[in-house]
Amino acid sequence: MFLKNAWYCAGWGKDLSMAREELQTRRIAGEALLLYRDVDGKAVVLEDRCCHRQAALSCGKREQGGIRCMYHGWLFESGGKCIEIPGMEIIPDRARVRAFPVVERDGWIWVWMGDADKADPDLICFAVGPDDPDWLLNTGQMSIKSNYRLEIANLADLTHLAWTHDKTFGGTRAYADARIKYKLTKRGMNYEFWMRDAPAFNVFAHLFPEGMRFDFHFDVQMTLPCNFVMRFRSFTAGTVTEGESDGELLLDTYTCQAVTPRDEGSLDYYYSWGPHRDTQQPGITQSLMAWAHEAFLEDKQMLEAQYLRVKEKPDHPVVDYIHDAGPGKLLWLLDKLIDDERTEDAEASSSRQGTAFV
Repeated sequence: MFLKNAWYCAGWGKDLSMAREELQTRRIAGEALLLYRDVDGKAVVLEDRCCHRQAALSCGKREQGGIRCMYHGWLFESGGKCIEIPGMEIIPDRARVRAFPVVERDGWIWVWMGDADKADPDLICFAVGPDDPDWLLNTGQMSIKSNYRLEIANLADLTHLAWTHDKTFGGTRAYADARIKYKLTKRGMNYEFWMRDAPAFNVFAHLFPEGMRFDFHFDVQMTLPCNFVMRFRSFTAGTVTEGESDGELLLDTYTCQAVTPRDEGSLDYYYSWGPHRDTQQPGITQSLMAWAHEAFLEDKQMLEAQYLRVKEKPDHPVVDYIHDAGPGKLLWLLDKLIDDERTEDAEASSSRQGTAFV
């Protein structure tokens, strides 16, 4: 099940070239999509399906006027309308393919998968893009063979860092003692927590004197269907136990991540991470991204194995514990939004049928 009336990330804008031969494909929420840039450089997203015989438009060619289907030569402009059918002068009004609303923001390409009339750019999540002059962010991506709900649950519960990421961002069991503050929003959830007087994470313990202690602050904004934006800060261990650390700020970073379901069993994962210019240290920008990629490979291994077990026994009983509160809240909200959308669609369909009957 997927939420349709929502913005989904279709990748990094810098990776979509204007080259004439540059046609890219995506699968988002079960839909096959074609991506390209028009002659003005604007990103275009069409259903990757010709309205003639369902040939893949991604097997076609980009021309001045749009996309030429190379099965029988039909030409479609960027809005999806067919503007040429070789051998026919009159083009049927129904000769069109679906065009999806597109917005480029914060370095990402966003695609609205639902009713185009409801596409509101204000619903695009807050993020810090790689072009922001105050932040030095690098980008990456990977594909994961798992259900996107498992990835959402993973991101809504960072206590798994102690165990799944024992070779990277682990090094302490203090995550398990975190008392996380969750706040549901209209289309997502925010949460934050401190880890005070904690040891260094394994990946950068070698950068500091042995035994040095830290205060770590995690401030997360999650937006369905699912985007994860976290500001992570590191201080020398302070003396306070509530509120802002009184230690020295060592590192101030943002990581922005987008989970894009392809279908029920796979997803694309787009991510960035980097420091603020004021806390930049030699090599830290590259190191952060390398550590993040290594950590996300740890997630990938865990989530893919978990998904296989869930598929084997989808109704197998599970036991919850205290740190399931975040994932539970967010998945509940996702289900509510999907149910509300279905109810609204059913009521609209019933209304149309009633009007036609009258």
